[in-house]
Amino acid sequence: MGVVISALFIWLALRGLKLDAFWETLIHADYIWLLPGIAVYFIAVWVRAWRWHYLLRPVKQVPTRTMFPIVAIGYAGNNIFPARAGEVLRAVVLKRREGVSVSASLATVIVERIFDGVVMLAFVFLNLPELAKLASSDSGFVGDIQTLAMWGAGAFVGALAAFLLAAMFPRVTARVGLRLVYRLLPRRLHERTIGIMNKFLDGLASLRSPFNALMVFLTSVIIWLLETGKYWFVMHAFSFQVSFFALMLMNGIVNLATTIPSAPGYIGTFDAPGIAVLTAYGVEQATAVGYTLVLHAALWLPITALGLYYMAREGIKWSDSLRAETRD
Repeated sequence: MGVVISALFIWLALRGLKLDAFWETLIHADYIWLLPGIAVYFIAVWVRAWRWHYLLRPVKQVPTRTMFPIVAIGYAGNNIFPARAGEVLRAVVLKRREGVSVSASLATVIVERIFDGVVMLAFVFLNLPELAKLASSDSGFVGDIQTLAMWGAGAFVGALAAFLLAAMFPRVTARVGLRLVYRLLPRRLHERTIGIMNKFLDGLASLRSPFNALMVFLTSVIIWLLETGKYWFVMHAFSFQVSFFALMLMNGIVNLATTIPSAPGYIGTFDAPGIAVLTAYGVEQATAVGYTLVLHAALWLPITALGLYYMAREGIKWSDSLRAETRD
């Protein structure tokens, strides 16, 4: 199904593309600008590792330098394996290395993704008025983004509220969870499910402090501003200029779109929305396609290579046992 969705998005992105102009764009690009972009991106990954260390601190103190390779492994997993298996993979690797339960790790990973989604929506809402001025009123593009943003805001804010309440009232949450377990699941699954639920609640402990929740949010903003910085550096390799705010909008939209099931590496779901945003800002289609595909490759290749290097260095293989742990 993901492959079909990716193929559809690729068709939407590339239809009507003039290949001669596209190749000219790639040939004349100044690829030296990718180097500072990649450097800024790796700083953002380091900040992600620090944020994960911060979220896991109530469960176990794990240094950021230990978390960074595991985060890189997770990125590689997301880029290569289907269904965002990298998120579970890094929880499994952390359990193997530090003894942190997979349930607690996954709780923090989900919290990360919720905060990421809230920041992405903030990027979109912040820049929608500017895009509305540029896009034609009959294109429907801005209206589609507004509708998507409203639904996304409801989903992410609702999820964030639920997790904050679960973190602040763990006993009440545990009692409600116990009732659901006893009513909905067969007895043979009760003990294991309750154990997973309790460890999952342990993973939310960092959100019990308003200061901690604010720190996670601010860290998330820094992460995505740094990633937008990569968009900005890569833009200088091509013959167009848009504002940093326009790239924030592009970043927000493409990363929200990558939540749609797709082939590994977010093929198509990253590219089509990014190209649509740039063309709405008046960028020629060939330039928008060239920039977006090069940006996608620059986001995908370095972190995937680094993650695979760390997997090899740690002796981690995509074996049957690891596959079974990840699937469980």
